Amino acid sequence: MNSTHSISRHALVWFRHDLRLDDNQSLVAACQYAAEHQGLVRAIFFVTPEQWALHDTAPIQLDFIERQVNQLAIELAELGIPLDICHSDSFEAMPAQLSQYVNYWQISKVFATSEPECNEQRRDHAVIGAGVDLELSQQHCVLAPLSVLNLAGEMYKVFTPFAKKWREIAKQVPIQTLARPEPIAAPLPSPKYVEFNCAKSCSHHWPVGELAAQAKLRQFAKDKVADYQASRDFPAIDGTSQLSAYLAIGILSPRQCIQVLLSHSPDAIVHDDSPGRCWLNELVWREFYRHLLVAFPKLSKSANFNALADQIKWRNNKQEFQAWCEGRTGYPLVDAAMRQLNQTGWMHNRLRMVTASFLTKHLLVDWRWGERYFRQKLIDGDLAANNGGWQWSAGTGCDAQPYFRVFNPISQCEKFDPTGAFIRTYLPELESVELKLIHKLKIHSQAQLFVDTDYASPIVDHKFARTRAIAVLSAMKKGSAKALQVKAQQVRQVGSDSSVDLDKEIFG
Repeated sequence: MNSTHSISRHALVWFRHDLRLDDNQSLVAACQYAAEHQGLVRAIFFVTPEQWALHDTAPIQLDFIERQVNQLAIELAELGIPLDICHSDSFEAMPAQLSQYVNYWQISKVFATSEPECNEQRRDHAVIGAGVDLELSQQHCVLAPLSVLNLAGEMYKVFTPFAKKWREIAKQVPIQTLARPEPIAAPLPSPKYVEFNCAKSCSHHWPVGELAAQAKLRQFAKDKVADYQASRDFPAIDGTSQLSAYLAIGILSPRQCIQVLLSHSPDAIVHDDSPGRCWLNELVWREFYRHLLVAFPKLSKSANFNALADQIKWRNNKQEFQAWCEGRTGYPLVDAAMRQLNQTGWMHNRLRMVTASFLTKHLLVDWRWGERYFRQKLIDGDLAANNGGWQWSAGTGCDAQPYFRVFNPISQCEKFDPTGAFIRTYLPELESVELKLIHKLKIHSQAQLFVDTDYASPIVDHKFARTRAIAVLSAMKKGSAKALQVKAQQVRQVGSDSSVDLDKEIFG
């Protein structure tokens, strides 16, 4: 007998944002290791209220995580694997805690999934430095960060060539998922429900468990993916996958999503006109932002991707920011979207762009304010996607929309909520207002049109806001000092804003 089999070696699975048994490389590797060394497997999940607060994790997402962790504990028990749910004050405390834990249980090796964020990577380095034998697997992306590079061996800074290269690699590598392991020991008693000691809000609109998530994925791929491109921008239509919450905490893996997609649209990777190509691109955008987070760690620290954006003089009016948060801007689509977020913990993707553009360009509020508010509210909060989306909208990010592109919230309203169904759902005060007034109004007269309602007056005139935004955000343009002077004159010609000192705001 091989000497390595004469000594039992136990394995530990450290669950993070991979809260599933199916297609979990770390779990499979731990079970294989234990089987080879006649050992047992344990699992651990750290409850970190202070760290979650530091990262602005939404209470609804914490409730979602709590429910899934408890479901995970039940399913692990059926495999003979106990899940210990442990409290830790912070990432800094984890190396010592984990070292003590593995010594107590005589754990030989710890298996976990790598994470792209800077603090999480620093935590893992500290754990290894504390003497814990930690083996990390990469499964938060289909293709590992830093594996999709240009001819110079560098990370792409534009999405389209990244996506092309991603597809070239992906079609050469079979995208296969792993089955959940067979039981490694006798089933354990069903564990008691563990409540997290942190602020939470109800997430029960979102069912937990892998079966529910996988059923939702299969239904979307079968019934909706073919119409996704045509329907995805209309918030009153149930046309999006709404799988982001499951991807964010790892109830689903990206490989599972693509494997199911390819079962219905097998040509999605190779043909541009495939019915599945549009949704595939959304999954590749997710990968793009996660690759960027690894390639440019400054993004985890709320830095502008475009260093020229450091010159922007944001207005950061707290009262206007609060009005935006509460859905009181006087722009129906913006306000309905914000109320959807506040009431449900989720927002339609088109509306995330509309609201982010409005905050950063109409109100000239730093994108980091909006990104943080979204993180505090979203059930699908994810640093890479949230950071990437906000910097895209603000024009400060990688392959972002140009600073001079300013969404018109009225035309967006007319185009993407043509019947007013979405707006009326979240703005009941406009229920009796004629649709043509919501869609066709002259923004300067909106206050008069809505005078008999409780709806807010417009917080800013669109034409003025657009001109002002281009003036201020042109700080990102090379030779911007001269450009600012020209744009400042344009703003003065449009008219003054009584709440803004233009010289101060533009020239600092």
